[in-house]
Amino acid sequence: MNVDQFTSAHAPTETGEQFQTENSYTLDVAVDGSVMVKAGSMIGYTGDITFTGKSSAEGGVTGFIKEAVTSEGTPVMEAEGSGHLYVADQGKKVQTLDLDAGESISLNGDDVLAFESRVDYEISTIDSLSGAASGGLTNVYLTGPGTVALSTHGDPLVLTPPVNTDPDATVAWSAELSPSVATNKTFEVGQTSGEAMQMEFTGPEGFVVVQPYEETTSRQ
Repeated sequence: MNVDQFTSAHAPTETGEQFQTENSYTLDVAVDGSVMVKAGSMIGYTGDITFTGKSSAEGGVTGFIKEAVTSEGTPVMEAEGSGHLYVADQGKKVQTLDLDAGESISLNGDDVLAFESRVDYEISTIDSLSGAASGGLTNVYLTGPGTVALSTHGDPLVLTPPVNTDPDATVAWSAELSPSVATNKTFEVGQTSGEAMQMEFTGPEGFVVVQPYEETTSRQ
């Protein structure tokens, strides 16, 4: 294709939605006020937008944690102003969810890409997994109303409990579920694998989101 065809084919689209995906890997946020986005996720913007980082000097932790809860800070930034903000995360696919008032979801902090400033967020520590897995012990508890954008390595799979999952491949679950530890005793002592330590979801309803990838390095 020629230059005009290339620029036309890949130009942003205007839909009137605040959160819209320009392609599988890029989120276009129409900013008119403020929005919360993952630190380092900005790839471009138009208009007049300023950024306020919320990450600590120590680099924060995996997950978005309010500084009121922990001194480690939170790897999230607030974008304020007016314009279009384009965010992406290491070539991961972008998914958007609209939460109704009072509707909540628990997300692995590394997979949260952006959310409306009106969405309430707080730390959600999975005590039952403490010391049992390489990470994923701290999730972000997001409560609507508002839109949330998350990123996944590949296409997500949504499972219905009862189900066991690899902690490093688990992206999110509905708020009514509370995972516990399940251990595969057939593994030899000293072996390490996601199959040896699992998250067990046994609630009568709800859903669990997994991805075809294990984020072991990002959950330390």
